[in-house]
Amino acid sequence: MGRIAGVTAAETRERLLRAAAEAFARHGYDGTRVADIARAAGVSNGALYAHFGSKADLLVAALRAHGRRELDELFAADPDRPVTELLLAAGRSLPQRRDARGDLVVAALAAARRDRDVARPMNGYVHERAGLLADLVRIAQAGDEIDPALSPNALAHLCLLLGMGSALVTPDLHAVEDGEWSALLARIVAALAPPGAEAHPEGRTEGTP
Repeated sequence: MGRIAGVTAAETRERLLRAAAEAFARHGYDGTRVADIARAAGVSNGALYAHFGSKADLLVAALRAHGRRELDELFAADPDRPVTELLLAAGRSLPQRRDARGDLVVAALAAARRDRDVARPMNGYVHERAGLLADLVRIAQAGDEIDPALSPNALAHLCLLLGMGSALVTPDLHAVEDGEWSALLARIVAALAPPGAEAHPEGRTEGTP
């Protein structure tokens, strides 16, 4: 069983990523076999390895394709929206119910802690996410939404901790009311505003008279 007739290489890759995301989220990294992913995608093991060099590479590729990407989706839907509004909107979803995308994040993080083969590609993935977040912070600083004295790298790190931590601390472990969480996030965003700027509820800032 090789490539499915009539299916392009790109479609085969997407089948594999989808099957991998489901398997890793359900069974974890150690509990998932490459052969099971290939079977679920309808291809041979050889076809899988033609697209991905290792099980670890497949895990991180699945995370890139099917992991939690709320901020990316919000930005793509409305690229002109103030960055602080995007951060607030993404942040509000963090304490929501457990989902398969969050389980995939947990599987990848857990595997990276104990397996060097996973840690290497995960390091690249995390640095990539941090770089994208830091770039958004710089855009917000240039637009007078966030104090330019603050470190974009440190703020990106905070966002990573919140986003990835939310996949670990699910509502069944600890829950918070939506209104309480939103109020806290609004206060944090207000504290990030440049000196002399007045923070609006949705994250907009404008100079005070």
